[in-house]
Amino acid sequence: MLKAVILDDEPKAIQSLVWELGNFDQEIEVIASFTDPDKALTYLESHTPDCLFLDVQMPTIGGFQFLEQLNHINFAVVITTAYDEYAIKALKHEAIDYLLKPIDSDDLRTCIAKIKKHSERNINSLDLERMLTNFNAQFDKKRITINADGKLLFLDVDDIIYIESDGNYSTLYLQNRKKIVVTKKLKEVDAMLPEHYFFRIHNSYIINLNKIKAFIKNEGYVIMDSDHKIPVARQRKSDFLEKL
Repeated sequence: MLKAVILDDEPKAIQSLVWELGNFDQEIEVIASFTDPDKALTYLESHTPDCLFLDVQMPTIGGFQFLEQLNHINFAVVITTAYDEYAIKALKHEAIDYLLKPIDSDDLRTCIAKIKKHSERNINSLDLERMLTNFNAQFDKKRITINADGKLLFLDVDDIIYIESDGNYSTLYLQNRKKIVVTKKLKEVDAMLPEHYFFRIHNSYIINLNKIKAFIKNEGYVIMDSDHKIPVARQRKSDFLEKL
């Protein structure tokens, strides 16, 4: 049974969608609905539905802005709106479907089929990532598994120079001057890395201790092998010196 959450600022729109989904009650159920984006955000931080039906035009925050505030989107997103001008933008935000209000039953039936496929694919991907991550953690201490651009990448930790935070995203800077952007917060990436190789030197940076070229004490930054300058947070300076 698929589990759905609805976010729409209009209670009547929620009631209408719940009624339409009731025609498919053997396949999908609504586990929560919200007119307040902040309450929906709090709920989704600790609950993982199979899909979110999301209105894009809301007075306090737009639907696309709402998506950008989520730490993880590991569920299908279905955009609902009365205006078809949002179709292209919906696709750019990786929504799996787009429903025009008033919602047609046939369109909803097709949408539910897409949600099912997405859910099965997502479960398989998460299981595989979890299995490989656990394997690396137990047996291969110098490799980590990163999910980026729909691929599972196996990175040697020696190839990572430093990691930079960008809100809900992190960028890994590699030895070959390439970089990888992942949809994980810095603390999540930090948990994947071996402690004796890496150190969180700043709220926004983790560095590979083996890739430090110089430490400029007076100015409070390190120079990495890539010649990037990384600031050392004052509250982390003593711990950093102990690591060295």
